[in-house]
Amino acid sequence: MSLKIRPITQSDKTRWLELFKSYIEFYNSKLSDDQYELTWRRLNSDYNMYGLLAEIDGQVVGLAHYIFRPDTWEVEDFCYLEDLFVEPTVRSKGVGRALIKEVEQIATKKGSKRLYWTTAADNLVARKLYDKLAVIDRVHYKIYLNQ
Repeated sequence: MSLKIRPITQSDKTRWLELFKSYIEFYNSKLSDDQYELTWRRLNSDYNMYGLLAEIDGQVVGLAHYIFRPDTWEVEDFCYLEDLFVEPTVRSKGVGRALIKEVEQIATKKGSKRLYWTTAADNLVARKLYDKLAVIDRVHYKIYLNQ
């Protein structure tokens, strides 16, 4: 098995969209076609949103989206891993770990002092991996505005 992590390119749109839609469905959510298109444009511009794809033997099987955001406590930006998805058929083969590690390397190179993410409390498969890679240091609360 040959695992490769690489940046998203313009030619990846069709496969990226399949994976991203699967990710949104996994969380029982829905996005408009306009939102998918906006996210794609942001990932392929200078918007400060970035994407990686994971390939196994040349087949794209996973994605990660991340952003850098300013912080009020540090000079350097923090890195937020917003989305991480791996096809169910290849889970537990190191793909998620490799995507996270690549984002970690990118964030470290940029000088970030923190890489962080959240997941649903009931996402036990992902949490099993996350518990090995990171520490849980705070509870995240959300307020949904203008819904």
